[in-house]
Amino acid sequence: MKGNARDNRRNVRVPFRRSVVLRALEGELEPIESDRTRDISLRGVYCYCDRRFPVGTACEVELRLSGTSSELSLRIEGEVARVDEEGLAVAFRGMDLDSLFHLKNILYYNTGRPELIDEELAASP
Repeated sequence: MKGNARDNRRNVRVPFRRSVVLRALEGELEPIESDRTRDISLRGVYCYCDRRFPVGTACEVELRLSGTSSELSLRIEGEVARVDEEGLAVAFRGMDLDSLFHLKNILYYNTGRPELIDEELAASP
């Protein structure tokens, strides 16, 4: 019996509830602001949103992380991988080392099994 696409994922996903801004890298598409994401991994993020970019749209993902004394935003290059009735999934295509460091820490502290993140990083090209 085949599992669904969610069951076949090989990357670790964790719940992640933050605001995000998606900006198309080409064309005249208006940015999409979402106040809620569902989950995140080293390879992508799912955003709840009313408007959607078409599948295949190259975009910049700005993840807004706010603390008690400062604001931090991660900027990651991505591509819309999937669109459904609730929002869209963006596959990450590139990020700087600072963003990777912060993303890795988000996953470390939310997965409960940081060794899985290390294994995933070691297996990445």
